[in-house]
Amino acid sequence: MTYETIRVELSPANVGVITLNRPDTLNALTSQMLDELRDAVGRLPGDGARALLLTGEGRGFSSGADLTGGGAGIPDDLGLALEEHFNPLIEALIGAPVPVVAAVNGPAAGAGCSLALTADIVIAARSAYFLQAFVNIGLVPDAGATWLLPRLAGRARALEMMMLGERIGADKAAEWGLIARVVDDQFLSEEAMVIAANLARGPTKALGLIRGLARDAEQLSLTDALSAERVAQRDAGSTEDFRSAVVAFLQKRQPTFEGR
Repeated sequence: MTYETIRVELSPANVGVITLNRPDTLNALTSQMLDELRDAVGRLPGDGARALLLTGEGRGFSSGADLTGGGAGIPDDLGLALEEHFNPLIEALIGAPVPVVAAVNGPAAGAGCSLALTADIVIAARSAYFLQAFVNIGLVPDAGATWLLPRLAGRARALEMMMLGERIGADKAAEWGLIARVVDDQFLSEEAMVIAANLARGPTKALGLIRGLARDAEQLSLTDALSAERVAQRDAGSTEDFRSAVVAFLQKRQPTFEGR
């Protein structure tokens, strides 16, 4: 697929960097952009990416869905747009086999907020903010927001965010548990890449299993969670990374993970 609304590159550190690239619209999400994002998320791990870094070009991460439809107007069936474009992307990100980092610069609003919060580690510039704006135009939160927000911030804060439609600044987002950390604006790109590169050097299979366990844990009983850990540990224990790390431990040196 040729990308027209995003930029994609594989860094020397094996980080797949995906940049939303419609800065004139604050990276408003069109069906084309969503489909390009899904293609990139699916392709990059096969091309050697051992972590993904998602960010936005210009003054913001994403202002949410493009209410002009990218010039095509608002569709009659908004639910169909979710089914065909938004939801497959969210599932692709949640189900990615490698860690995902989001670097949030400026606003992350509406579906753009959901997109950012699907990442395993979200880093925000101090000037960034998060906004569930749907209620302000008579809509309901989508792109996974009603699933993500209660899990991240708890029911009370999630409802406050979704029903009042007010901005949540980066510092408050960190306090609420929506994001991992806040950095001064000028350090955002550097800090995000350091974290993504660190993940890319890690045991890729184990990291993928960890994100899956964390995703599913709240839906499982303790017994089922213990069983899931048992299966995941068996899989992690069969990797070359585990075997080489044990040797490194016995030799009192740092392991080198190859992602196998």
